[in-house]
Amino acid sequence: MGGDTHNSSGLPPFILTGLPGLEASQHWMILLLGLLYTVSIMGNSLILFIIKEEQSLHQPMYYFLSLLSVNDLGVSFSKLPTVLATFCFHIREISFNSCMAQMFFIHVFSFIESGILLVMSFDRYVAIGHPLHYVTVLPDARVVQMGMSAIIHSFCMIFPLPFLLLRLPFCKANVLSHAYCLHPDLIRLLCGDVTISNIFGLVIVISTFDSVLILLSYVLILRSVLAIASKEERLKTLNTCVSHICAVLIFYVPMVSVSMVHRFGKHAPEYVHKFMSLVYLFVPPMLNPIIYSIKTKEIRKRLHKMFFVPKL
Repeated sequence: MGGDTHNSSGLPPFILTGLPGLEASQHWMILLLGLLYTVSIMGNSLILFIIKEEQSLHQPMYYFLSLLSVNDLGVSFSKLPTVLATFCFHIREISFNSCMAQMFFIHVFSFIESGILLVMSFDRYVAIGHPLHYVTVLPDARVVQMGMSAIIHSFCMIFPLPFLLLRLPFCKANVLSHAYCLHPDLIRLLCGDVTISNIFGLVIVISTFDSVLILLSYVLILRSVLAIASKEERLKTLNTCVSHICAVLIFYVPMVSVSMVHRFGKHAPEYVHKFMSLVYLFVPPMLNPIIYSIKTKEIRKRLHKMFFVPKL
């Protein structure tokens, strides 16, 4: 193959990047990442186990929470191999096919999480706005349909991305900006006209109205809550939404922050951009099980039974 242009079959391995400028603190980074992964994997696994074992949690709200935990495990495991290889073992090479697969799974799990948060907001609206019809509006079959819709929609939106990348040759330096593969990172290595890829990326963003629909759900929820006469009952009702509101915030705030830093923080040190990206991908899977464990009485009780056995 002549020159520096490579197609997918002849492309040399991509080179992953850690945190340039913070090499002296790499051991602290390893400890931090190890802690994040441990809490995320153990926390989400415990949530799944408790919901499976506790009959009182076999309700739509907790079925959606189970789906969120499975997705958070998917997010964690999709990044785990290359992050550990880069930071712990200083192995920075990743093959083209492995990079494409990782990119696909990271993006599809991120989109699925957004969809799950949307269906969870609908669940909260039905539970608060129409409590007498909750069981009829959200039977098990509809819960499955809603969960599958979030997964299928995300899969269909992300599936074309690898094939759009394969259309053009990679002819620039094969060094990536992160310890994992992302679509914006790969597209900048392409030669030729990337207009179609850019337009498709824009279509994905425009077609994702999850955050707007979640906001609309909470407007309707707030309207229903304000119709409750008792202040104590209003606060009690709103308290059932706290876990979900926190989950929405820890997903969307880092996402918006990464976008803002990328657009308006171009003069910031490179490690700031990389650190923000790590926060966006690592923090939600870690915090979600912690939040739901603290705020959900049934889960909290089961955890207490498991880890704090009363003395005889």
